[in-house]
Amino acid sequence: MNWLNSEAFTLFGQRIIWSDMAGNVLGLITLALGWRRSLWTWPVQFLSGLVLFAAFYGHLTGSAGKQAVVMAVALYGWWQWQRDKDRSADGHIAPRFATWRERAAMAAGAAAGTVAVALLFTVFPNLSWDPWPDAYIFVGTIVAMYAQAKGMVEFWFAWLLVDLVGVPLNFANGYAFSGFVYVIYGALVLWGMRDWWLRSRKSLQPVLEGAPA
Repeated sequence: MNWLNSEAFTLFGQRIIWSDMAGNVLGLITLALGWRRSLWTWPVQFLSGLVLFAAFYGHLTGSAGKQAVVMAVALYGWWQWQRDKDRSADGHIAPRFATWRERAAMAAGAAAGTVAVALLFTVFPNLSWDPWPDAYIFVGTIVAMYAQAKGMVEFWFAWLLVDLVGVPLNFANGYAFSGFVYVIYGALVLWGMRDWWLRSRKSLQPVLEGAPA
């Protein structure tokens, strides 16, 4: 798998390696499929994690471990959407807003998880290139994927918060391709957020109309 870490081409003076390009392109496809509420979003997410796991395994143990977690969450998301897809008239998962309790739980989990993972990365420096932002992006990604698996509109907000750190960080560390992809992520997030927001309002209408007076 050494070819995954070899140079694919140069962009604006930055070396673009195959694993960075393939993993991020698949991640971009994953987000686009998520916008369309396609079940295929999870197999593609799993494949993206598998590509990056293969690229990191053997020399970047921490990064490989993070991709293993991403793949596990992708399997959970596929199972969740497969189970819930029949609840929507169009055969896809029906978007909804999280309850305040769910929002509080995700926010608390994200904060505690970021601190815990960052401290772990600090104790074991070989697991991360920059403990705190790396932990923030990793935990934020897991929270976003969990919210997506549950069909929550808030998953788009979580991705947006990840992007706000991921874009400048990738450019600053020389990962130009990842940086450009994160910019596109941001655009897709805004469009996807609007689509899910509108769909969540439509999905409430039958319930409101059939509710007792």
